[in-house]
Amino acid sequence: MADRGLYARWLYHEIIRNRWHPFLRIKMDAVYRPQTERDFRPLVLAVPRVGTCWAGFVTCFGHRPLDCTLLARWDEPYRDPWIILTDLHPDQANVCWYAMRAWIEAGFKDTKRGGWRWNHTRMTKPNRAERHWLAIAVATLWAVAVGGEADATLPESSFNELPELHIARKRKHNNSSRPRLLSCFRRGIIVILVTLVTGQTLPVGRFYPESWSVPNSIHDSG
Repeated sequence: MADRGLYARWLYHEIIRNRWHPFLRIKMDAVYRPQTERDFRPLVLAVPRVGTCWAGFVTCFGHRPLDCTLLARWDEPYRDPWIILTDLHPDQANVCWYAMRAWIEAGFKDTKRGGWRWNHTRMTKPNRAERHWLAIAVATLWAVAVGGEADATLPESSFNELPELHIARKRKHNNSSRPRLLSCFRRGIIVILVTLVTGQTLPVGRFYPESWSVPNSIHDSG
């Protein structure tokens, strides 16, 4: 997944060459042609208004065309629709998966000021940074596994155990589900530190994958 504006034809093919699946958001100022039609049309016609969606095999871009799957959806309250290019079959992919790109932003925080403090190293040599990033990657994997297991095995709700003035109480909505008070990364760090301090056996952790996003049904623009 990549942010809007980072699409490049070479990047799309390089991702596939590595046996991954591109899921790249593109800007609205392009054209596309459904593979069952002859003429190109502006992308804005794929989802012309809020509450519409479209998915299908297309040739995208008039200049340097790309044969791919186009996924488009426009929901409230978003100012712009999501326009995604992928190599997955239209029936296999869901444009709502793109919401997981926000995890990248959380990853920046975990790597820097909210976690491993990478920004304080001030490394400039690539070979040193490469070794350091390997350690960060392994440590992050461990912390998330430990925190994810702890999160998945929490009591049904720990909300009532919070102090009366805790900020989570101010943010809670009456109709909200069980709030996640700590990220899996942060919870994992806490569990590991407590285990070290108390002299217990270090946990290995386990991943509990969450369900893929399933959107509410909205109108297909055709």
